[in-house]
Amino acid sequence: MNVREQLEVQELGTLSQYACTSVGNAKRRVKEEKCAFRTEFQRDRDRILHCNAFRRLKRKTQVFLSPVGDHYRTRLTHTLEVSQIARTMSRALRLNEDLTEAIALGHDLGHSPFGHSGEAILNDICPYGFKHYLQSVRVADYIERGGNGLNLTFEVLNGIACHTNQIAATREGNIVRLADKIAYINHDIDDAIRAGILSPADLPKDLIAILGDTKSKRITSMVCAVIENGADEIRMTGTIKEAHDALRTFLFQSVYYNPVAKAEEEKAKQIVERLYQHFIKHPEKLPEEYQRILRRFDEHRAVCDYISGMTDGYAIDLYRDLFIPQAWGSR
Repeated sequence: MNVREQLEVQELGTLSQYACTSVGNAKRRVKEEKCAFRTEFQRDRDRILHCNAFRRLKRKTQVFLSPVGDHYRTRLTHTLEVSQIARTMSRALRLNEDLTEAIALGHDLGHSPFGHSGEAILNDICPYGFKHYLQSVRVADYIERGGNGLNLTFEVLNGIACHTNQIAATREGNIVRLADKIAYINHDIDDAIRAGILSPADLPKDLIAILGDTKSKRITSMVCAVIENGADEIRMTGTIKEAHDALRTFLFQSVYYNPVAKAEEEKAKQIVERLYQHFIKHPEKLPEEYQRILRRFDEHRAVCDYISGMTDGYAIDLYRDLFIPQAWGSR
């Protein structure tokens, strides 16, 4: 047996009955010759890690738009935290850690610039609507590799598509859905305190008494609640689930809708909207890779794909070049 075949046998002998093993699963839209050293889910993880969209996550907003400071989360650091939390739960439940990691690393590939404010305005102005989890699948299927896509397995694509609010086809996909929530609730508290929007004393004392008074303790409490429930049904249970939900509600009220945190949101939406309108009027100015999408689909699909793939800084620079007058001789 080659290395990949040994790994597949190892999966069958060690993983839970609820795990999604490489053998019997991991089908691709376009059939490929198997790798001698990696399982199909390991290949998906590597393809995601090396793709352009993954690298751009380092300059996309998580919550705070273009924060000044090295320690605020970006979409990339969020993705890495989701991956770590998901792998911990997956390993403890003897699920397929490679599949879990691939879904986690790919779950936000299609996120727009400027976080959820960018997502909201694209959803308003694009006739197809815009949801970042569906766009992540689209990035993997149609945009990466010059329009050829990454040809990921069904299980990875399904987990990515379902990571926000749907039940995935695999336990591993459902692990990532919970890991995403556990990660952002806790790191957003951390960033909000760093930004001065919250202080530790503002956190609801009854919830902190249940979950813990530090980020590490809270993550541990939530992760343990998922693991202790077992792999039969991936969910958080009991008082931890109730405290988790209440803390999430608190964050929406105190951080996500906070006018200080969202002070620049309308400006960000204007940037996205004006760029969208400009390229709808001038689709010939789209880069060549999006010209291919234009020919395959239509101008709205191509423009939405182009703008949603931009980093915050790229969108701002392009807006400045297109709409802000420059001093004579500055070029």
